[in-house]
Parts: sequence; C-alpha cells; structure tokens
Amino acid sequence: MSRRRIEILSDKAAIVERSRQIVCDIIQDSIATQGRCTMALAGGSTPKPLYEALAKESIDWSKLHIFWGDERYVAPDHPDSNERMARSAWLNHVSIPANNIHPMPTGMDDPAIAADAYEKELKDFFQVEADHFPVLDLVLLGMGDDGHTASLFPNTPALEVRDRWVTVGNKQDSIRITLTIPLLNHAKTTIFLVSGANKNTALQNVLAPSSSSIDSKMFPSRFIQPPGNLWWLLDQAADGECNFGQRS
Repeated sequence: MSRRRIEILSDKAAIVERSRQIVCDIIQDSIATQGRCTMALAGGSTPKPLYEALAKESIDWSKLHIFWGDERYVAPDHPDSNERMARSAWLNHVSIPANNIHPMPTGMDDPAIAADAYEKELKDFFQVEADHFPVLDLVLLGMGDDGHTASLFPNTPALEVRDRWVTVGNKQDSIRITLTIPLLNHAKTTIFLVSGANKNTALQNVLAPSSSSIDSKMFPSRFIQPPGNLWWLLDQAADGECNFGQRS
C-alpha cells in the first residue's frame, strides 16, 4: 500500500512552496544516495510556479534527469506543449545538460509509433529486466476536475494498458502520449498538486476508501497507488469542507 499523506494548504502559493521543499529534498537526497535523480513532470497551470521556483535553486542539475508524465501531441514550441512550459519556466534557466532532458516525441505521423519510441528511450535509459518497470525517483501529477491524471482520462482505452510503459491517451479529439498506470505505480515518490474548488467533487471520489464501490475508471487518479510515498497537496478551496487531511 502507498504511504499516503494528505496536506491541506492555505492556497495555491502555499502548495507551490510546500512542493518546492519536498521536491528539493528528494532531488538532493537521491543525488546523495545514488548519484542521480529521475523525475517525471506534470503539465497544466498548477506546476508552472513550482518550476519557476525550482529555477532559483542551487542544485547539481547535471545529476537530474527529466522525463514527462504526458504530453499533448503538438510541436514542442506550441503554446499547449508541456515541454515548452517546463523549459520556459525552469529548464532553460539552469545548467542542466541537454542529454538529461527526455521529452516525449510528438513529430511522428502516428502517435502510437511515438509512444513506442518513448518507451524505447526509457528502456535504453533504465536498463531494467524484461517484464519489469522502471522506478522513477519522483513523479509530479495534477488532477483534472473529472478525476483524470497525466493523460489517463475516464473510460478511455489507456486505462486498460498494463503491459506497456507508454501509450496513447485521448481526450475527445485531443491526442496525447502518456505514461501508463503500472509505470506510474512504480515511483518512489509521487506528488499530486491539486488546486481549486472545481476539484472537490472529483477528490471526494478519488480519495474515498478502497473498500468503496466507486469505479476507478470513472476517476482514474484512484488507480495511482505506488508502493512509495504518495503526497496529496491540496489547497483549502479544493478541500472544501471535506477535511481530507492535515491542514497546514
């Protein structure tokens, strides 16, 4: 079972500060103990100020390897690109080697081929045994008001994929590339960043006990149950009157 911790922060700025503390500690501890840190990034508006804060930190960036949890199938310079956002907010402002940044490819005619290519890049990097999944040191995730995370949307085929590391995700007509549930469930530490009152209903379903009758395919964030540390950092607006966790 995951070591789940839920913290209720005052507002989005407090989420950013708390997540900055946790992320910096994990990066530095991973570098100290194993010589590197591997991290998968989230897209969306909530992580952007976190990335801007990380750009001001003094860390040995040469020991950090950056991956993505998902990506919209657009060019890297497109305004909707998760890669573009992370580079402009953080990666372009620190001395991280270009080879340490591993964006999802989005320039192929077939997104399924792109998913295969990213899976191969991950396999070449992590060098794990066949039929095993890599262990990322840190995964950042957001959650939509429909309960989705990464590009794992309610009642979509991506939720059924258990034998792949990377697959195609779909949100209506928007094509995505996404890490799969089993890969995400092998992370050492996972941090959900959730802000806004519009997330409250989804949170009530996602954070409900495992014994409940809620269908996880309707709220895919329920599937994310890694064996390591699972942090949910919520602001008071997202928590509402539910008292999901400890208030800070």
